[in-house]
Amino acid sequence: MMGVEAMRAWLPVRRGAASSRACARRRGPHGHRPLHGPHHCSHQAGRERGAAIISALLVVALSAILVAGMLYRQQVQIRRIENQRLLAQAQWVSRGALDWTRLILRSEADSSGGITYLGGVWGVPIAKTRLSDFLGQIGEKRAQEGSDTYLSGSIEDAEAKFNLRNLVSSPAPGTLQLDIAQIQAFQRLLTTLGINGQLAKTTAIQIRLALLHSATRFQAPPLTGGPGSTTTIGSGGGDGSGFTDKPGMDDDSSDTGVPPLQMTSVDSLLDVPGFTSEQVARLRPFVTVLPTATPINMNTATAEVIAAVVPGMNVSNAQALVARRETVFFRNVGDVTLALQAAGVQNVLIDPNQLDVNTSYFLVHGRVQHERAEVDRTTLVYRDSLTHTTRIVRVRDQL
Repeated sequence: MMGVEAMRAWLPVRRGAASSRACARRRGPHGHRPLHGPHHCSHQAGRERGAAIISALLVVALSAILVAGMLYRQQVQIRRIENQRLLAQAQWVSRGALDWTRLILRSEADSSGGITYLGGVWGVPIAKTRLSDFLGQIGEKRAQEGSDTYLSGSIEDAEAKFNLRNLVSSPAPGTLQLDIAQIQAFQRLLTTLGINGQLAKTTAIQIRLALLHSATRFQAPPLTGGPGSTTTIGSGGGDGSGFTDKPGMDDDSSDTGVPPLQMTSVDSLLDVPGFTSEQVARLRPFVTVLPTATPINMNTATAEVIAAVVPGMNVSNAQALVARRETVFFRNVGDVTLALQAAGVQNVLIDPNQLDVNTSYFLVHGRVQHERAEVDRTTLVYRDSLTHTTRIVRVRDQL
């Protein structure tokens, strides 16, 4: 038998013979020599091995890209779900803070005797505070649960500003008429702030048109007659006969233009022809839009608003009145009358529907920061003057 050493010596010869036979197959016609010699066979085999390696690398790279894309999309989806969870938790915290604020408003009304003034508990703002500290969990083990949640906010008297809804009065259901006294007051406020006073009437007409296209337009027009009757404005052309029972596309009203939307905020003044964004920003601290007509709270109103709603009073006298009010607030309308007379306003006749010392509408500004989720929300809250119960009128999130 052949030994191991003989086989080792024989194998290279056989491999070389096989390679020779493979190269012999590549001879040209009539048995000529190979076209490129023995080195061509080894070079071509190397190129085939290189192409195979490159193909394998391309497959691996493509697979890695696909897997990385799937992992990225999964991570984005997980992040989106986490953000939704954090935002929902922040909204629930904001709702809890709002309920706590409503409790403050109710308890304050129970103890104030129908008087709303700036020195009340409701007027104290809350600085940015950790929720765990706010709940009295300082130093406790569970304080870590609310360590990443912060609260801040304040309560604003909405009736301390001029209510644009007062420009249109409703003496009877289905009756909408311009209030001349309120239009003049708004005109004085615009003039004080350096804005064209003629925009007061334009604003009143815009508000009336928006109210005419609300639910009240389907009510029957009131009967009018006699020399002392008040002209009512219907949805048609102003003669009180434009009410219809066919709303929508079949409405045969004589209005040819698109009705304006009802005002819900001061920013709605941008829809009134003549107002600019700068003028609206100047009006924002002194003007508001509430669902119903409301009086001005003389305990919280600014000097500009007081000078506008009280005929014959200038801003300097109103500022002196506000300075005296900081020492002793008004307890009733009689105190307001005496203060106005002391300020130089003669023949003062106060209408309880225009001036008061109590408030029913409040703006609650709240901000909740829960980890990376933030909720900045303004809520209009109504407080009943008799039962002191509160309810949410509308909620608006600040973007």
